[in-house]
Amino acid sequence: MPAFPFAGRCLARLAGLLAVLLVTGCASTRACENGLAASPQYQAETCTFRNPPNPDAKPTQDSWRIWSRFFFGKKEGTVPVDAIPVRPLTQAQLDALAQDANHIVRLGHSSHLLKLQGRYWLIDPVFGERVSPFSFLGPKRFHAPPLALTQLPPIEGLILSHDHYDHLDVPTIEYLKDRVQRYFVPLGVGARLVEMGVAAERITEFDWWQTGAHAGVQLTAAPAQHFSGRGLWDRNKTLWASWVLQAGGQRIFYSGDSGYFSGFAQIGERFGGFDIALMENGAYDDWWPSVHMAPAETIRAFEDLRAKALYSVHNSTFDLAFHRWQAPLAELAALAQAKGIALATPEIGEVLTVGAPRQNKLWWEGLR
Repeated sequence: MPAFPFAGRCLARLAGLLAVLLVTGCASTRACENGLAASPQYQAETCTFRNPPNPDAKPTQDSWRIWSRFFFGKKEGTVPVDAIPVRPLTQAQLDALAQDANHIVRLGHSSHLLKLQGRYWLIDPVFGERVSPFSFLGPKRFHAPPLALTQLPPIEGLILSHDHYDHLDVPTIEYLKDRVQRYFVPLGVGARLVEMGVAAERITEFDWWQTGAHAGVQLTAAPAQHFSGRGLWDRNKTLWASWVLQAGGQRIFYSGDSGYFSGFAQIGERFGGFDIALMENGAYDDWWPSVHMAPAETIRAFEDLRAKALYSVHNSTFDLAFHRWQAPLAELAALAQAKGIALATPEIGEVLTVGAPRQNKLWWEGLR
């Protein structure tokens, strides 16, 4: 009798282990692509991308040790007991938002719907139930999105930071493939989208520091310290990036996934600061400190960027680490208060208008 519940627990942990494969990187490998070799980030000898040299990067544990920890390690408080608050959204509410301003709507984790000068954009949209190569196992979302895929308005542009499953979701892309005017992605990610049914002519790939424009928005792919891959054999075959969006005289920064590195200061210097910075704040751990930021590092990166407001992302939707689910928000809020930083921790479905006064709510307090 005891063997059966144990088997159930092992199956659940196996789901977690396989989910780590998605976060640590099923997809087929591709031969070295000549079109990528011109990138300074590309290593032709290995057909992979790499981070810039960083002597201050903290060492990361061996991948197999990390996977073993996910399989056998103990987790406490990583999944909420109480319901995550969600503000349902309607098309009428979105249409009523001012056309001459920039608005950001939190959809969950790192997914956002933006209304920039009257036109709609998506960043790393994930509407699927699980972030996993499998529909039946892997990290399951804590809450429903504030609106369904079928309720989305017409999308001018869709931006991806990298190809991990919690940022690039197959069911979402397959639904949106003909409903988005343009896709903006780091080098190599375009092939992923084509495999999901997106027409190649709708996709623009960027190397770091490359800039483009669409529908009144100027976009720049900027450096990040991370990695890529959707399976065991394709690590770093595609590039990862942060993004700078400029519209209506305002500058918006989105970190994507990144460990702390000197590139944040370089980005801040090049652009002269930002009106708001959407910063990674979650799924960090001492075992992988070079690819995700702890809250104190998020604060440091924000200061390097010279931004006016700090907007917390990459938390409250999926169980991807060992910290308690509230920890990223609570720790960041305490640090921001001590430094007098304007912090935005929106509820799921909340609309933030860039540059407009708002009262921030610590909505996770009191939730288990």
